[in-house]
Amino acid sequence: MQNEKIKILIVDDEPDILEVIEYNLLKDDYQVVRAANGKIALEKAIAEKPNLILLDIMMPEMDGIEVCRELRSLREFDNTIIAFLTARNEDFTQVQGFDVGADDYITKPIKPRILLSRIKALLRRTAVMEPVNEAVTYGDLSIDEEKFLVYVKGDPISLAKKEFELIQLLASKPGKVFTRQEIFNRIWGMDVIVGDRTIDVHIRKIREKIGEDFIKTIKGIGYKFDH
Repeated sequence: MQNEKIKILIVDDEPDILEVIEYNLLKDDYQVVRAANGKIALEKAIAEKPNLILLDIMMPEMDGIEVCRELRSLREFDNTIIAFLTARNEDFTQVQGFDVGADDYITKPIKPRILLSRIKALLRRTAVMEPVNEAVTYGDLSIDEEKFLVYVKGDPISLAKKEFELIQLLASKPGKVFTRQEIFNRIWGMDVIVGDRTIDVHIRKIREKIGEDFIKTIKGIGYKFDH
């Protein structure tokens, strides 16, 4: 994927931050779309179909959590990368962000070189994903990598992007125990820093949607897929 083909929507209610981010993204040959609040962000996301969205959390009109939740409810944004920009670094805020489907979490003040590195890491991981054409079945559960859907006893279940990637990883080797560090590296990448509860949040959401039987917790180590 060449930079000139990548469109990034940046959303922040502080004009100075928008200017700094836009300047650095344009220098790196990205296409840039700007929005100053959540409502405008939703409109521009739907109209422009960006590859990646940098989304502030604390905004008037509609905050970033609400915007992310709305976007993830639309199938056309299943594969759109969403990274939060926020000055807040409390664990509960990170949990909220990943809970609604965020891919990354970047704290302010923005450091341009770090921001660009994180963006490239997110785009690399998306670029190497190659969906297959057939669903893979494990007992009552089927995983359709092309549609980003799982089926439980034939019923389709829609998962957020990271939730799908997580169950896809675990199910790739049924019975294997994936350590927490291995899951972090494979799903979020070593370039991305996330909170300790991130995996737990995603596992909880997956279990709420597909049931408790498929993913087993191995205390002190990690998780495994059991069919």
